Amino acid sequence: MIDTQLIMPTEESIQLAAQLLQRGQLVGFPTETVYGLGANALDPEAALSIFAAKGRPADNPLIVHVAEPEQLEPLCHVNSTALKLMDVFCPGPLTMILPKKEIVPMEVTAGLNSVAVRIPSHPVARAMLKAC
Repeated sequence: MIDTQLIMPTEESIQLAAQLLQRGQLVGFPTETVYGLGANALDPEAALSIFAAKGRPADNPLIVHVAEPEQLEPLCHVNSTALKLMDVFCPGPLTMILPKKEIVPMEVTAGLNSVAVRIPSHPVARAMLKAC
């Protein structure tokens, strides 16, 4: 049985969500478009638990969310086009597909050499990502 908690987005609960993510647990969180199910994108087993929880096909890559554009550099190769798009649309509902770096597990990208990345504008998502 999975222990599911529904909690209001307070400073304490945002810190709890960050701790859960760091421990490989799953956390549901709002974005500006949908509620997402999040895991630590650098933890292959945590990423696989999203596929299992959602019944998501293993060939359907996940989106990696970050709080700030600077956090993309360790994860992927950011080109000039991506920088221009981020200047206009980020934070916000823009998902970019960029060449991944080795740190991003293949489980996250469904075996692809690219990674989907996004900088959400929702205040709860941003607070949680900053706390991570």
